[in-house]
Amino acid sequence: MTTGALQRAILRAGQRAAVERCGMCAGPVGPEHRHVWDEQDGELMCACTPCSLLFEREAAGAGRYQLVPTRGRRLPDLSADELGVPVGLVFFVKQRDGRVLGHYPSPLGTTESEIDASAWRAVEARSPELTELTPRVEAFLVWTGNRRDGGSQWVVPVDDCFRLVALIRRHWTGMSGGSAVWREISRFFDELGRRHGRPSGDD
Repeated sequence: MTTGALQRAILRAGQRAAVERCGMCAGPVGPEHRHVWDEQDGELMCACTPCSLLFEREAAGAGRYQLVPTRGRRLPDLSADELGVPVGLVFFVKQRDGRVLGHYPSPLGTTESEIDASAWRAVEARSPELTELTPRVEAFLVWTGNRRDGGSQWVVPVDDCFRLVALIRRHWTGMSGGSAVWREISRFFDELGRRHGRPSGDD
């Protein structure tokens, strides 16, 4: 995903359109809907229920369209220290060519950088979930800000990350963000836990 495409997706995630439309058939979509990754244009598109069902079959995308998954899972006790995260909140997205890009949320959007391949492999070796990360449409999301419970590390659909960045843009105030934005970030991760259930690896 290019920086421009990411910024456009974040902007859309923070907006409330009167009627959102499916990017495939232009039909209306409800507040809770799926997204499809458009490889050619490098963008996420809203998808209505019939169109999202169509793209459940991977071959239906003809190499261009890829349905964003809905499943997320927490990765407990996984350190990402090797990745050299300079800030407490970051998400990592695999590219089709094997590279991994780190995206660092801010009130202006995100800053992007390529992750050292050997460092990524070291973290991957401790987590099969990261080995199976689907390029473009899943992300490894890390929040180290809450050290009381060891922070939060998740594999999530990439559109969750866009919603998180939109939330930060909407609530950030002053130089440090203000108390409101950190409350909203905490609520966001609480909601991930409610929506996606127990940590990966729990019986």
